[in-house]
Amino acid sequence: QVQLVESGGGLVQPGGSLKLSCAASGSIFSINFMGWYRQAPGKQRELVASIINLGSTRYADSVKGRFTISRDNVKNTVYLQMNSLKPDDTAVYYCNVKEVYEYWGQGTQVTVSS
Repeated sequence: QVQLVESGGGLVQPGGSLKLSCAASGSIFSINFMGWYRQAPGKQRELVASIINLGSTRYADSVKGRFTISRDNVKNTVYLQMNSLKPDDTAVYYCNVKEVYEYWGQGTQVTVSS
């Protein structure tokens, strides 16, 4: 079993920044994929950013140039630096990890509002 603990969400004004963290612990074998999804009220969950073992990253078009995903392989932690936040970025953000199985974090609320 792998446990994921997220942190870093909150309320921020438009144009502000937040950094999300997700630490994986437990019986970790080899993490192939770490990513962040988000789900806004009334919308489907969408992939925001991902990073794989070799460090290759992918981003949703809506966040390119504003969000940066990174990972610390020693700490088994993935980060999401979010800059120039917009009200449309308001959602619950979920950490996702894939190794032998797939695991989800509990979600952290990000609210962008003045």
